[in-house]
Amino acid sequence: MSTGPQNDWFEKDFYKTLGVSKDATDSEIKKAYRKLARKYHPDANPGDAEAEAKFKEIGQAHQVLSNKESREQYDQVRAMGSGARFSAGAGGAGGGGGFDDVFSDLFGGGGRTRTRTTYSPGGGGFGGGYGDVPPDLADLLNGFGGGASYGGYGDSGFGGGYSPPVKGGDIKSSTNLSFTEAANGASVKLKMPNGKPLTVRTPIGVKDGQKIRLAGKGKASPNGGEPGDVILTVHVKPHPVFTRDGDNLRMDLPVSFDEAALGAEVKVPTLGGQPVKVKIPAGTPSGRTLRVRGKGVQTKKGTGDLLVTVEIVAPKNLSKEAKEAVEAYKAATESEDPRAGLLDRAKAS
Repeated sequence: MSTGPQNDWFEKDFYKTLGVSKDATDSEIKKAYRKLARKYHPDANPGDAEAEAKFKEIGQAHQVLSNKESREQYDQVRAMGSGARFSAGAGGAGGGGGFDDVFSDLFGGGGRTRTRTTYSPGGGGFGGGYGDVPPDLADLLNGFGGGASYGGYGDSGFGGGYSPPVKGGDIKSSTNLSFTEAANGASVKLKMPNGKPLTVRTPIGVKDGQKIRLAGKGKASPNGGEPGDVILTVHVKPHPVFTRDGDNLRMDLPVSFDEAALGAEVKVPTLGGQPVKVKIPAGTPSGRTLRVRGKGVQTKKGTGDLLVTVEIVAPKNLSKEAKEAVEAYKAATESEDPRAGLLDRAKAS
């Protein structure tokens, strides 16, 4: 006769398995079980045989202690003493008491004369079939058979009705930020399905279309697991002057012809800060990009730069004196052709 699962009630301290005292309340047992089940669940420990075994032990302990009747019976069995064992017994010969002797008083019956029942649960109980079990205990042990299945992890070893804690659902939300708010971080208030607002501080330097996960702020679990998350999508409004290039900021800087030709020092705006002076070298062509270090977007990784692209602006209305000056400049630079070689380069391609 097999001596496996029945001896568990004598050999295993289910209270110790769950880390609770023998007078623990139902709530304390439930809380301890959920915590351990999450820790040792096979999905969280793929390929870990030790964690798998621990997960089964936790489930077995919870299955017994979470039920009032089975807990009372377990406590009575434990009170008999840890030295008791299940054995085949020879019907009273020579004082070698068998399985029925051990449980006859506990479950009320006729000791060795009791009719035995063979109970073989299907699927993944603890060690397969239980072998010969007295009728009084068959129904109780039936709770440990059947092979539970959860999340693709079959044959987990305790009761077909077992359902480990599952994470609650996620909540999707979105918010609109100004360009400056996105760069500097901002507090936004989200309206949750339960009607309660949720205040969130967005990260510094968040980008347009970026998704932010707020752990534990989603829907509650249906069976005591961890709550879901809030997935917040950020939409950033365009800025009239700046555009973003990674952690750098870009802008076009209008300059006059004389500033580009002769060189100059001009004021350049920064995002939400004081203007800075930028030197325009003499002879700067339109389209050249100048770099102002440390004036970009500040993030955890560092601060980007401000990239200033020069754009030479031709005057629309010239006074008589200005027109005469431009004509004099034209005459003085007739030998210079800004398009020299352009046609030849075009033909060569």
